[in-house]
Amino acid sequence: VERSRGLGDVYKRQQQLTVSAAASLTDAFKALAPQFEAGKPGVTVRYNFAASGTLLQQISQGAPVDVLASADQATLDRGVEQKLLDPATRVDFARNTLVLIEPAQEGLKLKTLQDLTGESVKKIAIGKPASVPAGRYTQQSLEAARLWAPLTPKFVQADSVRQVLDYVSRGEVEAGFVYRTDAATAGDKIKIVLTATGHTPVTYPVAATTDSANKQLAKDFIAFLATPAARQVLSLIHISEPTRPLY
Repeated sequence: VERSRGLGDVYKRQQQLTVSAAASLTDAFKALAPQFEAGKPGVTVRYNFAASGTLLQQISQGAPVDVLASADQATLDRGVEQKLLDPATRVDFARNTLVLIEPAQEGLKLKTLQDLTGESVKKIAIGKPASVPAGRYTQQSLEAARLWAPLTPKFVQADSVRQVLDYVSRGEVEAGFVYRTDAATAGDKIKIVLTATGHTPVTYPVAATTDSANKQLAKDFIAFLATPAARQVLSLIHISEPTRPLY
């Protein structure tokens, strides 16, 4: 009996697909899991959401991951260079927009990036540029506006874009930079001030890991992201079509 149970456990592990995804994909990917699983009887999708850079670091340290979906190209580039990701499976599947937000209640009614230099703005939440793609996009945008250096003393650096959203939603900072999809999940807790410009396009690439124990299943998940059903879910959560074809 014990031996039979052990074999069953092995079977279950083989049927679990582990997907590490950027924090900004949380709502979209959670909504996609039931549809993918419905087409793969016996398969369970397990998600790990965090900053893209953190996820890649986990993979480099041996985390058993099958698929990595990042919020930027640089993270996937590093993964391929480190031979952690299979370049043959890499595709872009979505894009997003970076926005400046403020608390809806008692907000300062900011209108421009220049307003962030005002004395009334004490704290600005951003993702850590070293590990959070949204933080790098923010840095590029503010550098283009020549505001990065002047605003640096005000930055509250967060571990993920969702943490930035929490800071703003709770009114712990006067402003923050998140993706439009994240802003949409906060409802009436925040207000979008403007769409940031001057940064590289926010595109989401995905790839299978080289050490995946479920290589075909990983490829199937990546292909699933291009299906009409997946595209519909992504669009409902306001994640747009990729800037170039998936295949």
